[in-house]
Amino acid sequence: MIIRFLPVTAMMTFVFILSFTVLGQSSGDTIKSTPSGLKAKPLKCDTCCQQKDLIDLFFKGDNPFYPKKDKRFRFFAIPLIAYDPATSLQLGLGGSFSLQLGKAADTKLSAGVASALYTLNDQFFIQYKGNIYFPHNKWFLQSDWRFYVFNLPTYTLGTNNQVAIPEVPGYKAVIVDPSLGGVYPMDYNWIRFHNVLSRRLTPLVNVGIGYHLDIHYSIADDNLLISNDTLYNTPHFAYSSLHGFNPGQYITSGLSANFVFDTRDDQVNAYRGVFINVSYRYNATWLGSSKNSSTLWTEFRTYIPLSKRCPRHLLAFWYFGSFVLSGEVPYLDLMSISYDQMNSSGRGYAQGRYRGEDFVYGEMEYRFPISPHSHILGGVIFTNVTTASNRDMHVPLFGYFQPAAGVGLRIMVGKHDRTNIAIDFGIGNMSQGLYVQTQEVF
Repeated sequence: MIIRFLPVTAMMTFVFILSFTVLGQSSGDTIKSTPSGLKAKPLKCDTCCQQKDLIDLFFKGDNPFYPKKDKRFRFFAIPLIAYDPATSLQLGLGGSFSLQLGKAADTKLSAGVASALYTLNDQFFIQYKGNIYFPHNKWFLQSDWRFYVFNLPTYTLGTNNQVAIPEVPGYKAVIVDPSLGGVYPMDYNWIRFHNVLSRRLTPLVNVGIGYHLDIHYSIADDNLLISNDTLYNTPHFAYSSLHGFNPGQYITSGLSANFVFDTRDDQVNAYRGVFINVSYRYNATWLGSSKNSSTLWTEFRTYIPLSKRCPRHLLAFWYFGSFVLSGEVPYLDLMSISYDQMNSSGRGYAQGRYRGEDFVYGEMEYRFPISPHSHILGGVIFTNVTTASNRDMHVPLFGYFQPAAGVGLRIMVGKHDRTNIAIDFGIGNMSQGLYVQTQEVF
């Protein structure tokens, strides 16, 4: 769950977070489990320093938020209020959860986030993203469900910041309005239902199959105008026309084959380990897709500890790539900034700013504690880079790069499952943003 808003509302949102956080936690040691099945030790930085969370500042001894009996489900929610020129005032509720479906000794901790938001620009969206481990880690379910009644600026494909749009045959005149500055607002509704169920082959390897459905309908290009034989063009209309899609609605429906390798010590907030995810997806008309296509997703994350005394001091790296291998994929289903499972990529840029048939993203983050004893507060320094193709305009992948960098604050609100509230400020190429979410970015 990410809210991208103007810096002037940072304090307002921060006050809401601190004032209305609701936690359900369990007592005793952390219930995290390591990939080998051994119970992890409580997080300690040294003999006089033990990890605490925000609730420990207000309660000592028998914390009323920590029931005496073991509680396998933990949840906290925060009201969200923000302002953005693209969405006007945003109001809603968001939260995250962690879940232990088996014994801690041999079952990894499950986690997920959910949110519901309404804006004064008549936007409404509900989303849920979860990674669920069943008992003994035999099965692993990844889910991404969304319902959007949305409007958002769109741009030309690729990362070269060009404003040129490919011409559409059949019109005597094709005009691109230079006064728009390369920004093309769109309205659309979107239903996403993605699920991948994997079976454990070894303690570290899962393979599985998935079903993926994306429905975009009631699509309206605000600046599209067709007058007699003259077309006032937009990137979405040009792409849809050239690739044979109905610009008002389309469906992508497909099956996937998936491979996951995971040695992370925690799914919510890893301090060490590696995560690899490879997914081949085939979208077929017999499953309801508007056109046949195939895509490949590759992802790699690693976490490198920098201190034996304090595991919260580390380097984290994240890469993912999305590639159209064959056929035709609709414009809004092409990979874009902040359209990964957790909507967390591309800090420094607006959601959807860069998009392409081939898309590669990389990020590095330095994470460190700030509070000398409680470690409730932590910080991050990050940098990321994006590259994307535009095949119609002969813009290659790795031809242009768009970097960003920034800093962030972490507030530990759930020490037993390492849940942080993350507040980040990022600066990109002629762009900047402030971001709030209820788990780590990756």
